[in-house]
Amino acid sequence: MMESRRDGTVALMQTLQLRRIAAYRGIRVLTWADDFLYACRGYDVVRLPAGASQWESVARFHPAWWRNVTSRNSLSYRLVRDGFHALAILGGTTNDQTIVGAVPGALVTRTPGSNEFQVTHQVYRGTRPLHVTAVPSGNIYWGEYFDNRARAEVHIYVSTDCGRTWQIACTFPAGSIRHVHNIVYDRWGDCLWILTGDEGAECKVLRASCDLRAVEVVLAGNQQARAVAAIPTQDGLYLSTDTPLEKNHVYRLNRTGNIEQVGDLASSSIYGCRVGGATFFSTMVEPSPANPGREVHLVGSGDGKNWHVLARWKKDALPMRYLQYGNAFLPDGENATRYLAATTIAVETDDLVTTLWEVEST
Repeated sequence: MMESRRDGTVALMQTLQLRRIAAYRGIRVLTWADDFLYACRGYDVVRLPAGASQWESVARFHPAWWRNVTSRNSLSYRLVRDGFHALAILGGTTNDQTIVGAVPGALVTRTPGSNEFQVTHQVYRGTRPLHVTAVPSGNIYWGEYFDNRARAEVHIYVSTDCGRTWQIACTFPAGSIRHVHNIVYDRWGDCLWILTGDEGAECKVLRASCDLRAVEVVLAGNQQARAVAAIPTQDGLYLSTDTPLEKNHVYRLNRTGNIEQVGDLASSSIYGCRVGGATFFSTMVEPSPANPGREVHLVGSGDGKNWHVLARWKKDALPMRYLQYGNAFLPDGENATRYLAATTIAVETDDLVTTLWEVEST
């Protein structure tokens, strides 16, 4: 495909295509690490080697007895928000890895040589963080995500001993933010990107040193600075907005600090990922007069400029308040393979189904 430039010349546009190769019911993707796709089946963490078709068992968390029952059925799974919600991998081979996860009510850690997760921190405000992030030094971070209607202070926690213990690393003063959406490591900038919400000046995109000693505001002050998903690349940071109050977009923040709107989204977006040189975001269906659509979209771009809907699913008829918004979960981590994975939830036909595609560009 060709694109005409303002100067009259013509540039080639990279077109992405997805070739569906597998689907797995009852599995939710979590993160990529060393060409392995990590996911959970209830409270069992499993992994799939790139190009393989069989999942390998990694480790298990033993929740309260009743969650062993609710996690076996997709509707009760949705109702009580069962399973792992985030995962960070540290170390090399399977037996040498420390794995830190977020489950309802707790941070849990699997130490090298073990096949079980142990609770290392109880979460008392909210139910769990949205993401857990590790940096090359070995520090692991997560930010508090809870309703916080009173706008109390909000903490970011750190572990410096491979997830065995946790301490407060920094605190947002009362009234400054509602909660932390995400903390993303950027290897090109050797920094952390911290995303917060939800209203007015609470919406922030912050750049921080990997020890959190230096934190600066890059974007703030409106709904277009409200983001959960951020994808670092060599040339900048791609952000998708997460607002039910306005139209949503994809933005590119380049390495000199300039921000540019590069794509449009049908609704709020809270997940993104990278596959080789292509970038992907998913959208979710939530009650929103500004975004009334009833479809979950998977959008992608090979060049960061031209964005297209590559897959779509219709929201099911079940109530969103109790049984979750329609969404497509995309895995964290760096993915050097050619495979894209997404887990759809609260949609027709593919409820709690992980689909795997091979990404092709022309």
